[in-house]
Amino acid sequence: MFVDQVKINVKAGDGGDGMVAFRREKYVPNGGPAGGDGGKGGSIVLKVDEGLHTLMDFRYHRHFKAKSGGKGMIKGMYGRGAGDLYVSVPEGTTVTDAETGEVLGDLLHNGDELVVARGGRGGRGNIHFANPRNPAPEIAENGEPGIERVLKLELKVLADVGLVGFPSVGKSTLLAAVTSAKPKIAEYHFTTLVPNLGMVRLEDGRDFVMADLPGLIEGASQGVGLGIQFLRHVERTRVILHVIDMSGTDGRDPYNDFLKISEELLNYDNTLLERPQIIVASKMDLPDSQDKLKEFKKAMKNDHTLKENPEIIEISSVTHIGLKKLLLKTAELLDKTPTFPTLAEREQQKQEEVAEYVYSENNGESFQITRDPDATWVLSGEKIEKLFKMTNLDHDESVMRFARQLRGMGVDEALRQKGAKQGDLVRINKFTFEFVE
Repeated sequence: MFVDQVKINVKAGDGGDGMVAFRREKYVPNGGPAGGDGGKGGSIVLKVDEGLHTLMDFRYHRHFKAKSGGKGMIKGMYGRGAGDLYVSVPEGTTVTDAETGEVLGDLLHNGDELVVARGGRGGRGNIHFANPRNPAPEIAENGEPGIERVLKLELKVLADVGLVGFPSVGKSTLLAAVTSAKPKIAEYHFTTLVPNLGMVRLEDGRDFVMADLPGLIEGASQGVGLGIQFLRHVERTRVILHVIDMSGTDGRDPYNDFLKISEELLNYDNTLLERPQIIVASKMDLPDSQDKLKEFKKAMKNDHTLKENPEIIEISSVTHIGLKKLLLKTAELLDKTPTFPTLAEREQQKQEEVAEYVYSENNGESFQITRDPDATWVLSGEKIEKLFKMTNLDHDESVMRFARQLRGMGVDEALRQKGAKQGDLVRINKFTFEFVE
């Protein structure tokens, strides 16, 4: 089964907790703190495996969790760091954060890696908190939580040339005639349900990858028929071969077919029609094909909305008429055509430009205050919740340090402005405490 779009959950490992410990050795009279740091949590890394051609494996395995780091130990010994978890993906995978829409990266070549969830750092042991005023601190940090996110993986086939057109116009037959690929060919619409790839090798040593994309129909860019799910595979192609049945099978008009498919490509991505395109007049061995071709050329000539008229090459995949000319012309176009950025790549570039040039004095509040129906004040926010999770509540000094951190962030003053009074209950996650003036 060909699967080209999935959602997965990834959770990086938490950092190990730091330790509170003291030296109690016979010949070390001053002793002192000796609690070690926790180890680093494992990250989630996507890595391209050229042996994969589909996202099928993710249909049955959608949750990936890396191991957490080891806890700090006595005598200043660090906890063991956890290894990264590598997840294999096929070439041509685009990775997007499903919740924010941020494009995280494009994995195109064998061995490419992308860290999608970074592991938490280990918490510091009490050896780091010693100072002249407090030479024996009972303070240690819990490990930093690992990043957790939902990812959308999209596979877009890596092909140099894409065959587009209505169903049953001869795309699969053409692919089978010029490559060793064996796509399904039959006398009914939508025979091709998944993209098929084939390698074209010319006598002069040049070669390129050709993709037979499932038949498009009018409204495909809005999800009609096989819909937009396969239009994405056109994005990576550098040359488009627009295959049109010139025999007029089923009473179709070749010129109307050309306009409708061009409109669907334009609606999906307005840069697709900027790519080199060859109109492949197929089934020229059938009756009435020559007459239909003359009408088609006349309509193209009279259409002043077209910026330029693509070259038309007549072929018959059954009798192999015109195939050599088509392949040579395609190879020539490929030699002078650069790689085009996909929609995801252009979106990622926009995000980088915004991140670089847009400045804001306030990048978002570090906490928010709400109130539950039971009159409990609730503190929330990424920064404050992270600080709480990294606080070791088993030691009073760690709790007092957390209280000082809250005061430094302005939480006390913000609660007073909201109307909090002495003795009111305040909650962070599942931890509840009293507000003290």
